[in-house]
Amino acid sequence: MRIITGKYKGRHFDIPRTFKARPTTDFAKENIFNVLVQYVDFEGAQALDLFSGTGSISLELLSRGCSQVVSVELDRDHHRFIQECVKKLMGTVPSVSSEADYRGTVPKVIPIRGDVFRFLKSCKQQYDFIFADPPYALKELPQIPDLIFEKQLLKPDGIFVFEHGKDYDFSQHPHFVEHRSYGSVNFSLFR
Repeated sequence: MRIITGKYKGRHFDIPRTFKARPTTDFAKENIFNVLVQYVDFEGAQALDLFSGTGSISLELLSRGCSQVVSVELDRDHHRFIQECVKKLMGTVPSVSSEADYRGTVPKVIPIRGDVFRFLKSCKQQYDFIFADPPYALKELPQIPDLIFEKQLLKPDGIFVFEHGKDYDFSQHPHFVEHRSYGSVNFSLFR
């Protein structure tokens, strides 16, 4: 896993072979971020990375200048890996377990170990950028865009990027903007 651009451009992190996570490929990540520069200025943005997996997107957002990246991952080993990567880049990482623990803090990356759906129900913050990469087989996957907008988690000019399998079509969603596909990786963008 590598960081594509920004302050930490070119930094590599070896993902343990035992991980179940399916990280967004470098090719897909680079291409979707090339599209996103027309939608969002990452410098100083507040971002939310749901189903963080290896933390690849969180680290990319940090490198691109986000002022805060909240990274939510349920798996204990994946969460620990994200913490280790953040520590390698920044020298420190906050220890929090819920939204209530990080409110009022200023760390740039906040890895939270927890269930994304529980986090979404209790979250009170709005974000400039939200990225979600749930397991493609997750039965609740089609409900995620609705949850983001029902909870009003996106700032008025914000953008939500949803990575999903090819079997899903969100083009009829009222907040849908566009769809991008890179190999087997599909992204739907919402505003």
